[in-house]
Amino acid sequence: MSGQTLSYIAYAAAAVVVVFVGLHVFWRAVGYYKVRKAGPRPLFGVRHRLWRDPGDVPQLDLRFGPGGSEQAPVAPFRFIEEQGAGTQPCVSVHDANGRRWRVKWGHEVPCETFAVRLAWACGYFAEVTHLVRAGTIEGCGALTRAASCVNAEGAFTDGRFELDDPDVLKLFEEHSWSWTDNPFVGTPQLAGLKIILMLISNWDNKDQRDVARGSNTAIYVTRVSRWKREAQYLIVDWGGSMGRWGGNVVTRGRWEAKRMAYLAIPGPLNLGDAAPAANRPQDWPSRMARRGQPSP
Repeated sequence: MSGQTLSYIAYAAAAVVVVFVGLHVFWRAVGYYKVRKAGPRPLFGVRHRLWRDPGDVPQLDLRFGPGGSEQAPVAPFRFIEEQGAGTQPCVSVHDANGRRWRVKWGHEVPCETFAVRLAWACGYFAEVTHLVRAGTIEGCGALTRAASCVNAEGAFTDGRFELDDPDVLKLFEEHSWSWTDNPFVGTPQLAGLKIILMLISNWDNKDQRDVARGSNTAIYVTRVSRWKREAQYLIVDWGGSMGRWGGNVVTRGRWEAKRMAYLAIPGPLNLGDAAPAANRPQDWPSRMARRGQPSP
């Protein structure tokens, strides 16, 4: 290979690096502007919570997860509208009990259905989420992105139903929260949530700082009694879980058990003090971060 060719390769590689860094700087700058423009969160007289005691974990109903069987979606489902935001097809529906649900399809569905149950069982707040294997949505009409997921008769398969409670104040995007700026920085509870992300190989940990690309954190303000409200800090998108970590969208994966098991903690696991420094448990977070997005 000639020197001129090597020079071209070096210039191309440098250009890629410059573009990559420039994009991240641009996204962070736009995110900072949006957060500042949005102003302070409308949180007054509330208790801030990230975690609560889950109780007797072996007795929890992990089949139905948060909300239990009482809050599972009940057919028939009636179409409300199609959602244009997000990376996956999504529509809003009412069920037979009048509850509103966001129905989503795509490769993130099994990841989210599993991850919310794990987080909930560990004491963290999670949305009421169910996987409906098959059903029918009445009155769909003409759809755009969701047309490939719902046929002309309204039939669908493998839809993720996520409860959309109108009585809960939901703070997304500019009013979400970041891993480095929240009331729980330095607490064991926040550290525990980071560990869950690593255990399920969740590489998509975007937060308020990444609002230009979409934050995956949120704050739900819930009334817990007549006079008390509670601001619950949670993750609302677990779609980048249970697969391979990687430095870009090409090398990352979802819902790939074998790749997750092999790549989540790369290299032989030695729990002893005599283990090589690169394989010690305290170094796993940094090693895993190198395979995904920056560590939370």
